[in-house]
Amino acid sequence: MPRPTVATIHIDSMQHNLARARACAPGCKVWAVVKANAYGHGVERALRGFAGADGLALVEPEYARRLRELGWTAPLMLLEGFFDVADLALAARHGLNPAIHSHEQIAMLEATPLPGKLNLHVKMNTGMNRLGFTPEQFGPAYARLRALPQVGEISLMTHFATAEQADHPLLPLAEQVRRFQAGSAGLAGPRSLSNSAGVVQHGALDSDWVRPGIMLYGGTPGKQPAEAYGLRPAMTLSSAIIGVQAIVAGDLVGYGSRFQAGRPMKVGVVACGYADGYPRHAPQGTPVLVDGVRTTLIGRVSMDMITVDLTPVPSAGVGSRVTLWGRGLPIDEVALAAGTIGYELMCALAPRVRVEEG
Repeated sequence: MPRPTVATIHIDSMQHNLARARACAPGCKVWAVVKANAYGHGVERALRGFAGADGLALVEPEYARRLRELGWTAPLMLLEGFFDVADLALAARHGLNPAIHSHEQIAMLEATPLPGKLNLHVKMNTGMNRLGFTPEQFGPAYARLRALPQVGEISLMTHFATAEQADHPLLPLAEQVRRFQAGSAGLAGPRSLSNSAGVVQHGALDSDWVRPGIMLYGGTPGKQPAEAYGLRPAMTLSSAIIGVQAIVAGDLVGYGSRFQAGRPMKVGVVACGYADGYPRHAPQGTPVLVDGVRTTLIGRVSMDMITVDLTPVPSAGVGSRVTLWGRGLPIDEVALAAGTIGYELMCALAPRVRVEEG
């Protein structure tokens, strides 16, 4: 019998969330972001969940090749572009659309003859200061690319640093949009600005395309819960109670004896730990559902197990179902308790966890 820890991927939720992205940015085409193995959900399942997207965007050339092998024929964007000549050849062979963010990438293109034309996305740095050309460098970079015979369509893109806080005191969203518009003035090509936070909070802005990521998987892209944006969780991590301890006042639980019972209580032992992707630093009080009833984590997270307070669900015992996050328990609520974000929990799902669809 397999271990009861299961990640259930909800294809219908992925489809629903994609429809929400379209509704928030009417008239825009949609790049569905599937990097990091579709945020831990699997690129094979992303193909079904996001079959209605206009394109898929990711950072891993090898996953892009896999998507072509699986039958995806629409555009594929490489968000970090290519890393060496081998990736450039791969992009040409499979019709991938690399992002261009550095002079070194342009020089590599200039020095590499290709059998056909590549469609590119030239990226502007509007304040994030990770990748991209400054607004002043953007026009000359575009001109260098436009002069190359191996370059087809050029799209213009940026990535907002503060879309979830439009009135940020140091870098307002409006200033990032202004920089993009000033740096790209007079340049032809489709424009792509908004990530998930931009899409749900600000709509299309100056975009022809939008690039939703976390919202497609049911994580919050802003300050409100995902449900407030009309989003549904695409992953439910669940397990079962595999042991019960009846303890009395003064008894200790778990490594480091960090939890001490103040009264008699039942403790449920759940088959899930940090080797499954559950955050080791999740503190006492992190929410958990047992048989649909909300309770909390107690003690320290172990490699293979966590312990939970069964006081709110006295009928629970060995075999009771446990929801760690997902339907009924938002992943962002668990992440917040653990001092992280939902992105990390999704992407940290361990290979040993059985994955099903439902």
